[in-house]
Amino acid sequence: MKKPTDIQYILLADDADVVKVVSRWYYDEWAAKIPGISINTIKKNLSQYTNRDCAPLLVVADDDGEFVAAAELKVHEMSIYPDKEFWIGGVYVTESHRGEGLATRMVKEVIRRAKDIGIETLHLQSQQLDGGIYTKVGFKPIEQVVYAGHHVVVMEYKLT
Repeated sequence: MKKPTDIQYILLADDADVVKVVSRWYYDEWAAKIPGISINTIKKNLSQYTNRDCAPLLVVADDDGEFVAAAELKVHEMSIYPDKEFWIGGVYVTESHRGEGLATRMVKEVIRRAKDIGIETLHLQSQQLDGGIYTKVGFKPIEQVVYAGHHVVVMEYKLT
């Protein structure tokens, strides 16, 4: 297992090549079966995540020059919750690095960055209805809903 100090966290804003890699991950993992979604659509969406000190932003884990994980600090992810502004999403870990706790570390890194920019509350949605790793990090379930055809749990994390 890699130690947290072995992984470097970088932002899309700091390395434009990140968008090519992450858009491929997201397409293969989630979007390939959705009609009308292409890798270019995902690249275009991710091009909005080039911030360093405000949302939205994209954090990527770099393991000795290889991108191995990603997570996003998003704005207004679920249209049914217009009052919930900041979200964590797009948490992805490459198959070669799964089982090492990297997803948890990615979520903690996004939480750290959200705190640094003054965000008070984060939300997320997960199809894992027990909350999975997010419960272990400290997210609390607030509601289960059907959204975009999927049963999801909506969770909240107070940063203050």
